[in-house]
Amino acid sequence: MTGDPQPNELGEFLKARRAELNPRTVGLPDTGGRRVPGLRREEVALLAAISTDYYTRLEQGRIQPSASVLASLAHVLHLSDHQRDHLFELVGRQRARHRRPAAQKAHPQLRRLLDDLTASPGVVIGRRMDILAWNALAVALFTDFAKVPESRRNCVRILFTDPTMRTLYADWRAVARDCVSHLRREAATHPEDPQLISLVGELSMEDRDFGQWWASRRAPSRRQGVKRFHHPLVGDLVLDWDTLICGSDPDQELIVWTAQPGTPSYDGLRALASRATGRPGGPPAGRAS
Repeated sequence: MTGDPQPNELGEFLKARRAELNPRTVGLPDTGGRRVPGLRREEVALLAAISTDYYTRLEQGRIQPSASVLASLAHVLHLSDHQRDHLFELVGRQRARHRRPAAQKAHPQLRRLLDDLTASPGVVIGRRMDILAWNALAVALFTDFAKVPESRRNCVRILFTDPTMRTLYADWRAVARDCVSHLRREAATHPEDPQLISLVGELSMEDRDFGQWWASRRAPSRRQGVKRFHHPLVGDLVLDWDTLICGSDPDQELIVWTAQPGTPSYDGLRALASRATGRPGGPPAGRAS
């Protein structure tokens, strides 16, 4: 005998939970004529963006799901925090906080680059899109990251939970969907990361859009592009953004926003830097505590 859970435990849990749900609760029409109460297997599979065959084999205990599938099912089945924890425990993926990896710190070279960036906003992003460091102009453009508790200092969490982000970005929904795609790429690289699993579960429960976009399996996000902002102090900004991956630690990226010289957006960034520091440029880069 091994210490692994019995193959049917997960299936029994899933069947019991879907039997408790009314189709209207998950946004499906209740046409009646159901032989058994609750959701059908094919309906759960559809909402979780997986095949009916995959979900059937999952209930039968014939396959072990990935962390992303578990997060989608937790959202679809409207699991409470306790139920979600139990779901992960049943497949041996308990989110044990005492086994979390050591906190990631920004690479010194990336910090020095941030110190030299006085006319462009820049942030260092780590695993799970955690914010590891930033410069003064990033604070002026986005928010004061130092005031965000370190445990919540995450790009995706801030984007979905800070109401000001929804007015700062001219197309918040497109930006948010790109971030979800980026986070899914992180999940594919680190499928067993308990903090990532917890983040996905948290946002899936708190934000309906996040849950739907996580399950949509959209193509991976880009590492460069154009963002449009409605800034409350300097007005509309059109900024190019690009990503520099740290050679010695591929889990860290420096993201920088720039504007074409001679454009209103370039002048807007300079004005924003002046407002932030009382002079063009900015002070040394911010530090994650």
